[in-house]
Amino acid sequence: MTRHTAYYVKSGRMETALVHRPIAWLVRRGITLNGKSELAVRGRTSGEWRTVPVNPLPLGGHRYLVAPRGTTQWVRNLRAAGGGELRVGRRAEPFTAVEITDEEKPAVLHAYLDRWGREVGRFFDGVGAGSPPEELRRIAPRHPVFRITPIPA
Repeated sequence: MTRHTAYYVKSGRMETALVHRPIAWLVRRGITLNGKSELAVRGRTSGEWRTVPVNPLPLGGHRYLVAPRGTTQWVRNLRAAGGGELRVGRRAEPFTAVEITDEEKPAVLHAYLDRWGREVGRFFDGVGAGSPPEELRRIAPRHPVFRITPIPA
């Protein structure tokens, strides 16, 4: 597994206030927009639950979490915890997470950009779903991707 910490795009205050918080508020009330969930993962140092809106991607019988902004705090926490929960309303689905290799990422990134490119495309250096495979391979190291597996109740 290749880990890269150099790429990270921090969310600005306005974006957090006008986009992330309203989306999280809706998801906590069971209203999901285009498949959004709230990722809950234990903080790697505090042990407290940390939450952030995410776009889980179903692909080929698996689900993936892609980090469009790079090595964010949720990525670091998920690496340390090895799992978390996807929440929508009162429903919480615990899961384990495995980070996939850069070689496995292009197909996932293609599907992710095909579905959410309008929303997150600015974080992918001009690469989109229609870009050639070599461009997807080029950006793969910047974007951590986790395959998530539900934990049976």
